[in-house]
Amino acid sequence: MLAKANRIRSGADYRLTVRKGARVHAPNTITYVRTAPGTGAEPGPARFGFIVSKAVGSAVVRNTVRRRLKAVCRELLPEVSPGREIVVRALPASAQASWITLQSEIRRAVDKVGARCMP
Repeated sequence: MLAKANRIRSGADYRLTVRKGARVHAPNTITYVRTAPGTGAEPGPARFGFIVSKAVGSAVVRNTVRRRLKAVCRELLPEVSPGREIVVRALPASAQASWITLQSEIRRAVDKVGARCMP
């Protein structure tokens, strides 16, 4: 599970990220990435949010998809620049997508918008 500091919890933050963030389409997901304004000199931690609608499937399927997306983002967390907010919207096809496919889609989205830390 992602730590509380790494989760987007308010509806306003979801709306801001979806409306103002860079959007990357993939067959199973849509990923929105936004740089959140930091408080003070240091940017806040990278935060993730997930949108899995009823169109994806039953509650069991939706929760499985959400858990898989969270696991992908937990692996990706050390590589994401601080101050980034990332919302992943699962499309109905994500219910049948493999782990590798979901992982590659989210990694590609983060790379495409330049949200990854440079070593």
